[in-house]
Amino acid sequence: MQPVLPKVSLPKRLLGRTGLEVTALGFGSAPLGDIYEVLDDKIATAAVETAAENGVTLFDTAPFYGQGIAEHRVGTALRRQAGGPFVVSTKVGRILTPAPHGRTRTSRFVGGLQFNVTNDYSYDAALRSHEASLQRLGLAKVDILLIHDADPWAHGDEAPRRYREAMEGAYRALERLRGEGVIKGIGLGLNDPATMAKFLKDGDFDCVLLAGRYSLLEQSALAEVLPLAAKKNVGVMLGGVFNSGILATGAIPDARYNYVPALPEILEKVRRIERICAAHKVSLPAVAMQFCLGHPAVSSLVLGAVKPDEVRNNVEAMATNVPSGLWSDLKAERLLDAAAPVPS
Repeated sequence: MQPVLPKVSLPKRLLGRTGLEVTALGFGSAPLGDIYEVLDDKIATAAVETAAENGVTLFDTAPFYGQGIAEHRVGTALRRQAGGPFVVSTKVGRILTPAPHGRTRTSRFVGGLQFNVTNDYSYDAALRSHEASLQRLGLAKVDILLIHDADPWAHGDEAPRRYREAMEGAYRALERLRGEGVIKGIGLGLNDPATMAKFLKDGDFDCVLLAGRYSLLEQSALAEVLPLAAKKNVGVMLGGVFNSGILATGAIPDARYNYVPALPEILEKVRRIERICAAHKVSLPAVAMQFCLGHPAVSSLVLGAVKPDEVRNNVEAMATNVPSGLWSDLKAERLLDAAAPVPS
């Protein structure tokens, strides 16, 4: 294993009303669910270990990621660490059942474990999901539970029904666990800002994980959900700040945007952003990360990685000094929303 990076001290921020302090760089385990390819298990687990060894304290996972394999990998890595304390977040909304004769493909994960996934946002399912996650992780506790994907991105026309199920079932279960001191915080893990805003208005949440909707490429979360989170002191974790890869790789052939090959107009927008980054001699991934941390509601970037070197690159990018003129140039070229806050 490569040496730990000694020079980068990751800043820490409070995560909303949880009372938990987390590093501004977190680790997101969705890619560890074999999302695009079947991963080497040792390398995937080493990516989590590398994050912990380099000071990352926030680790997010979910049963849905590879039908349990991401939770296994995260738990295996964290159990090997003498450091900490770590803040672990997982999710409810899906129940896994063994599929000894082969699973039914219900997700974009190409690998993973032999389990079928059932959408279930009921009260009892949330409690069972919490216990099953602890067993897969091999940990005695998690700190945060999030209601997962109860929005149109995952459920289409069924989203309103899933919303009602979640508020009447899973939400009450999570409230109970928080009230009993079993977990420190409850929240949401969604892709849709409008649905997240509705949840925040209707419930008492501590934190949220919003994926892909606040990045260099799109700032739709500015309209309502980020101001609402700031007003209610709800900590925001951002996932997908590279929009499934294109803001990490640049506008290369086959670059992915929102999990699919990027359209020509997206590729051209990224090329324009890359030219401004090059003019200021900073990397595109570093700019993508620093921009997202510029919003005062954001507590942490929960970034995915499948190899130790990817983790190290993210840690190094946290220390990048981005000239203020770069943000001015992006706004002058209308590549950023004029209202978007930028790092000071």
